[in-house]
Amino acid sequence: MSVELLVNVTPQETRVAVIENGMLQEVFVERARKRGLVGNIYKGRVMRVLPGMQASFVDIGLERAAFLHASDCLSSGGRTPVGAALLDPPGDPAAPARAAASAPPGTADPPRNRALETAPESIAELLSEGQTVLVQVVKDPLGTKGARLTMHISIPSCYLVFVPYGRGVGISQRIEEPSERERLKTIVNDLTARGARSAAPVLSVGRGAELAWAEQEGRNLGKLAVVTSVEAGARATRVEIRPEVRTPPPLQGGGYIVRTAAESVDSEKLAGEVRFLGRLWSSITRAARNTGVPGLVHEELPLVVRTLRELAGTEIEKVRIDSRETYRRVLDFTEAFTPELEPRVQHYPGERPVFDLYGVEDELQKALERRVDLKSGGYLIIDQTEAMTTIDVNTGAYVGRRNLDETIFKTNLEAAHAIARQLRLRNLGGIIIIDFIDMRSEEHKRQVLRALERSLEKDQMKTQISEVSALGLVQMTRKRTRESLEHVLCEPCPTCNGRGIVKSPETVCYEIFREILREARQYDAEQLLVLASEEVIERLVDEESAGFAELEAFIGRPIRLQVEPMYTQGQYDVVLT
Repeated sequence: MSVELLVNVTPQETRVAVIENGMLQEVFVERARKRGLVGNIYKGRVMRVLPGMQASFVDIGLERAAFLHASDCLSSGGRTPVGAALLDPPGDPAAPARAAASAPPGTADPPRNRALETAPESIAELLSEGQTVLVQVVKDPLGTKGARLTMHISIPSCYLVFVPYGRGVGISQRIEEPSERERLKTIVNDLTARGARSAAPVLSVGRGAELAWAEQEGRNLGKLAVVTSVEAGARATRVEIRPEVRTPPPLQGGGYIVRTAAESVDSEKLAGEVRFLGRLWSSITRAARNTGVPGLVHEELPLVVRTLRELAGTEIEKVRIDSRETYRRVLDFTEAFTPELEPRVQHYPGERPVFDLYGVEDELQKALERRVDLKSGGYLIIDQTEAMTTIDVNTGAYVGRRNLDETIFKTNLEAAHAIARQLRLRNLGGIIIIDFIDMRSEEHKRQVLRALERSLEKDQMKTQISEVSALGLVQMTRKRTRESLEHVLCEPCPTCNGRGIVKSPETVCYEIFREILREARQYDAEQLLVLASEEVIERLVDEESAGFAELEAFIGRPIRLQVEPMYTQGQYDVVLT
């Protein structure tokens, strides 16, 4: 599969397009005034604890308080196997590679944490109001909802994900070869064990009761203190007392997730990433101690670098960037982390915009429309609502050649591939209901579902598909961490308030008639003035002229009509003069 990345950079906005086999598949948009929050780490304060919801609201310095569920809190033990629920990935597009590992690992991986498969600990036991917590954003604010948080922090690199409060090594399920899984697990286990051994003497040097006191007090104080330095021969050990933070300092090593991109990668590259992630986590912990509450501790990488990090394991043929500054920044990143990609990074100096060169702008416009035409003549209707997204499949102009069942089957097969692409392109998430054309053959239903599943294998967001229901509907879910393309680029229509419909001129005319009667009975005025849109006034003097004359005679007062250009079709006013 041929993959190309197109990067369009302006001072106000950065856009990245993913082109697969010459066709636009995904678009990421990041604006300078509204950067995504997923992956950011904050120091926040618990505002409210709600036992009835098993959740709390945390102030991390945003406009709306963020949401932290009990299942996303660190347990009283503070450590979790990396093969368990903490792999629900924080990241966009940092989510893709970690989503591959989010399902339970195979037999070679650590056992699942049974405590996380049952009911979580009570939120009242885990958190209290006013407490300081270190959290990571896993879902951007969507609509009226605040950001979603987790205390299971994870830090991604190209080939690994470091889980500071996890233990063990998890392997992406997309790495299927048992020998390769075992090789990668052995390498990472050796690297972490070596790191733990080299770090151990730091806590064992020193003499006398001072060291024993420091170690004991460090354990007793738990989350209140941490031994920050131990010097050989020192008469005392420095213990830093800090504000209570519900995140115990990680034990040596932490947990690691081996990403799909690490397949066939040598141990030297993995060792470099282990060292890099260790240094990065150290800088984050230092920043956490020095940051006020609420405050940003660590910000995710810019969109372009983040996208390259997530696509490190794919066959990228070319990366074309129209900004020289961004091009140099990407070269620095590839030189340090993905040197094999460096020759494929190109600066695009052409006068014609790079998105126009590949027809991306036209595809973006089509992605904002309800209707998606299929090559056969059929079409899809996609409607996005607050609760779910619905997709309706229609044969349209396609009449087939053999019989009705074959026509329906071919239309549904084509629709399955188109739907998978539209989900990625529009970044549709949450609950999705697909109304395929009714099929009588069970074999046809199975093949259509299989075609949908195969097409979604390219989607790096986690998806789950159900069987065809009794009503002929396919229900599925797709992980959502950021706003859809429509919500990023558009806003609700001020005329219809996002409903997609307005009152007809006929309806508005009859409402005006009722309002005139109401005003005439309550107030004594010499005449009445009706202000309305041009479409409504034209209907009053044309189709409704007879009824208008009868109404004027009935109330015994003249009624003047006036077009108000600024009024929408549903707006009007009846003024007494």
